[in-house]
Amino acid sequence: MPLEPLSFPASDWAAFVAERADSSLAQARDVVAQLKDGTSRTALETLELWNTGETAVMNAASMTELLSEVHPDAAVRELAEDRMQNAASFVTERDQDQDLYAVFAALDPAGLDADPARLLDRTLRDFRRGGVDQDDATRARLSEIAARITVIEQDFSRNVRDDVRSIRISPERLDGLPGDFREAHPAGPDGLVEITTDYPDVRPFRTFAHDHEARRDISRLFNQRGWPANDALLHELFALRHEQATTLGYDSWPDYDAEVKMIGTGSAIAEFVDRITELSTSAAQADVDALHARAQQDDPTLTEITTADSDYYGELIRREKYDVDAQRVRRYFDFSRVRDGVMSVTARLFGIEYQPVEATAWADDVTSYDVLRDGERIGRIHLDLHPREGKYKHAAQFDLVRGVQGAQLPEGVLVCNFSRGLMDHDQVETFFHEFGHLLHHVFGGDQHWARFSGVATEWDFVEAPSQMLEEWTWDADVLRTFAVDENGDPIPADLVDRMIRAEAFGRGRWVRTQMFYAAVSYYLHRERPDDHDAAIAELAARYSVITPLSDTHMQAGFGHLTGYSSAYYTYMWSLVIAKDMFSAFDSADLFAPDVARRYREEVLARGGSADAADLVAAFLGREYSFDAFGEWLAGA
Repeated sequence: MPLEPLSFPASDWAAFVAERADSSLAQARDVVAQLKDGTSRTALETLELWNTGETAVMNAASMTELLSEVHPDAAVRELAEDRMQNAASFVTERDQDQDLYAVFAALDPAGLDADPARLLDRTLRDFRRGGVDQDDATRARLSEIAARITVIEQDFSRNVRDDVRSIRISPERLDGLPGDFREAHPAGPDGLVEITTDYPDVRPFRTFAHDHEARRDISRLFNQRGWPANDALLHELFALRHEQATTLGYDSWPDYDAEVKMIGTGSAIAEFVDRITELSTSAAQADVDALHARAQQDDPTLTEITTADSDYYGELIRREKYDVDAQRVRRYFDFSRVRDGVMSVTARLFGIEYQPVEATAWADDVTSYDVLRDGERIGRIHLDLHPREGKYKHAAQFDLVRGVQGAQLPEGVLVCNFSRGLMDHDQVETFFHEFGHLLHHVFGGDQHWARFSGVATEWDFVEAPSQMLEEWTWDADVLRTFAVDENGDPIPADLVDRMIRAEAFGRGRWVRTQMFYAAVSYYLHRERPDDHDAAIAELAARYSVITPLSDTHMQAGFGHLTGYSSAYYTYMWSLVIAKDMFSAFDSADLFAPDVARRYREEVLARGGSADAADLVAAFLGREYSFDAFGEWLAGA
């Protein structure tokens, strides 16, 4: 009998959240009780029962995490946060259960196939990392730490989500901004225009607004979000993570966190950051010198390029040197056509179809689609793409349901904050990138074991498939299938060619900015400085070529410090692999079916059933290398 997707309620969302979360955790607790009831089971039978429990926990955790970030009703978001805490507490309790651990430690892996043997190995590792071998008092303290970390992470995210700041300026200070932006921002009764720190406002404003002071003011406010509450939360978070790691025998949180990633050790993170920094130094310095020279044409007294200036002058250089005007480019990227283009491109590439479905969702503008392959539904996706009050502020893919063979279909949710009108090309890139996560979740969702379903690889590989899908936004033939202007004329191929050459400018600066973020992520966890602002300033001087504005506190709004913790390096680590994987595709025909099918089957569809390095090697026929990344960084 075909599997049915999850059904949402027409009205009483609070009851839905409570019932699904509570019943799922009740099922998970029942599984634990069964595993400890003394019944004689084979290793495979034990793991099958464990799989049922893991599926139940994931059902509770995924749904509550999503709705805590996107539901329009604050009371429902708060309820989802509460149930999310319950799920996290259950996992902590389960992973410290010594009687339960004894059941798994006694299993004989002989005779198990590769997948269940891998599951047993990972499960025993989770028990150890949870502190199952510690004494009662230590396990109790580890439980307290885990529970408090969950609350801190929720509070941090809520503070960023709810802290929308703004400036009010006269209409003439919008000079340089696109016409559709000005039309969407009429003056209020006081004759002033409000510009907020939400992405649909702040990104185009910092890129196009001629008014330096206004750019500086909105940039400063953007990097004050969550301050001062989140800075205090970070001090507590870093201390708790350090205590957790050292209690379990690790030198630091980065060492604990890196153990389960491709990189392996905390010290390797620092080495990787410095390696990429060195590789990008020459290109980054050339970029900032060009920015400075162009800025001094407007203001000869300007001595440095700040975060209020870098996007603006980068755009001017692309326009003047490469004849690429982002305002002209965005004429070809109407949101609705881009959305349809993302779906048509990925459908053609991966041999699938998207079938719209009439489904109730948490907000009226959420759209849902069944994903079909050979006419058979393999999953469902939900697109929540525009900003609203109380909603998650960034762009991300959220799990809703983990796919488990014979039990439940994979369902994923794309959460973004795009405008409803014209889009910048970098937003088109973001759309493709996040959609890549969505497809990874669906294609990888045909797994027997919930642990390996979807985007279940090592965390420092997670971004690679999505980063690779961005490459399709730089191909003229691909873009011309959906990028058309108001007259229906497709984007000119020579414009795309100039865009490609212009994109190479600023690459070094962008890489160094990413290394700055990676250094912040690593060193704040490693060193736990008393003064975060001073540490940020020192790291910016060491790794970034762009000067931060004074009186800013970027760490307070840097959401990756909770989710990625010390591992923001993973974006660049993944990009190295993404560039290498893309080298297997034919640049003259990005829709060539054989390589796309092999990539889907060898990388995406296998989920977390093998180590990421092995997935990549199976696809490439060799181990991955830095060669393609180095060529890209050099301007290829």
